[in-house]
Amino acid sequence: MKVTLEIWRQERSSTEGRMERYELDGVLPEMSFLEMLDLLNEELAAKGERVVAFDHDCREGICGQCGLYIDGVAHGPHEGITTCQLHMRSFDDGAVIVIEPWRAAAFPIIQDLVVDRSAFDRLIEAGGYVSVNTGTAPEANAIPIGRPEAERAFDAAACIGCGACVAACKNASAMLFVGAKVAHLAELPQGRVEARRRALDMVDQMDAEGFGACTNTGACEAVCPKGLNLNHIGRLNWEYLKARLGWGG
Repeated sequence: MKVTLEIWRQERSSTEGRMERYELDGVLPEMSFLEMLDLLNEELAAKGERVVAFDHDCREGICGQCGLYIDGVAHGPHEGITTCQLHMRSFDDGAVIVIEPWRAAAFPIIQDLVVDRSAFDRLIEAGGYVSVNTGTAPEANAIPIGRPEAERAFDAAACIGCGACVAACKNASAMLFVGAKVAHLAELPQGRVEARRRALDMVDQMDAEGFGACTNTGACEAVCPKGLNLNHIGRLNWEYLKARLGWGG
């Protein structure tokens, strides 16, 4: 396969960026998208040119680091997968592929396709945890949890923090991410002790980081590689309302 790549290049956060075009031949259909970028970087390095910086880690759709905007869609053309799970057989021979970083004020560009997502870390620090002393592993049946509650908690916990929801949202909102974390812990007995403080603190931190508001367009749900839906945002709104009114301790 031969493809043409339009890639955002930006040497550092303080410099202006631009789109640059690269012609790449010898791409195999079975290559992952990141392997294709590796091939490009090998050619650039052989020419003595600066390689394209991009984030990745597990390459198994688990860590969420590989997020790229591909042809105007977060993670590319297929639903339910991350960029590292996208393969070049998804593109036609001779295709022109536009590759950009996440674009959000709260995710400043570090270099090329790499953005600073530490705002998510600060959101977790604000309340995405339980401060119980777990000690040794407890007996599995010590705290009975109903199957429906457990299933909802597992669904919310599927979030990998890739930031696609923020990148796709016209307001760069982090409501789906925060909603997933709040919903996950609100479903479990261990998380209900701090539920009120968690909802208030995480929403306050979300505003402080510069994320926008949710206007229910559903773009976040459409691009989430783990299939999280807007129900989690509804749960966040409910938990925040209860916290503001002082319900539930």
